[in-house]
Amino acid sequence: MKKLTASESLITINHFKNVLESEGIACRIKNEHLGSIVGEMPFVEVWPELWVINDLDYDRGMQLIDAAISDESPQASWKCRKCGEENEGQFSACWSCGMNL
Repeated sequence: MKKLTASESLITINHFKNVLESEGIACRIKNEHLGSIVGEMPFVEVWPELWVINDLDYDRGMQLIDAAISDESPQASWKCRKCGEENEGQFSACWSCGMNL
């Protein structure tokens, strides 16, 4: 087993796990239930970690995680064709009128 990543958010780690498993990569979450002891131990020691079961899947796993992170990054701002409102890049619909990008 090899550690791919750790995050303060269990939601993020579960998202990455789902991405990897959808590509057929077996993985495991460690420290899933240690959030309750933050303060007793250094916080980075209890963050959830994602590990691949097969070491040979490590490189592909890292590629998938990097792609998932870049997919979540905001894109360029855009102007709504319907109402003319300026929208931030992470939105796929206008916050003002609901028109899709």
